[in-house]
Amino acid sequence: MRIGELGRRVGVSTRTLRHYESLGLLPARRDTHGYRDYDDADERAVVEIRSLVALGFALEETRPFVECLRAGHAVGGSCPDSIAVYRAKLAEVDAWLARLHGVRTELQDQLHAALLARAPAPRCDLDPPEEP
Repeated sequence: MRIGELGRRVGVSTRTLRHYESLGLLPARRDTHGYRDYDDADERAVVEIRSLVALGFALEETRPFVECLRAGHAVGGSCPDSIAVYRAKLAEVDAWLARLHGVRTELQDQLHAALLARAPAPRCDLDPPEEP
């Protein structure tokens, strides 16, 4: 299939596919007329790239998954290099979550302090009466 058809099938622009090609994520096979030629394996690779990018992976981080598919594995995440990238990404997400939890706690504390500062102080029976 040509680049336009691949783009329509996977829902990306031809510019995106050319970018993947320039990064070496998508092979640059040409037919006898010089047109880019793609097959079902290329379609699977692009779908894998897009799903990983949607999860927050950088394009370079998708490389082991694409290589795993190209090696004939049914799942791009089943190879040792892919598993290592999964582990690294999970550690990164865990760090983000810890940071976000800290930010949430700080915001909660600041809100509580702001609400306390805003509320009028309760009257005590020992306070002198207010003058009219």
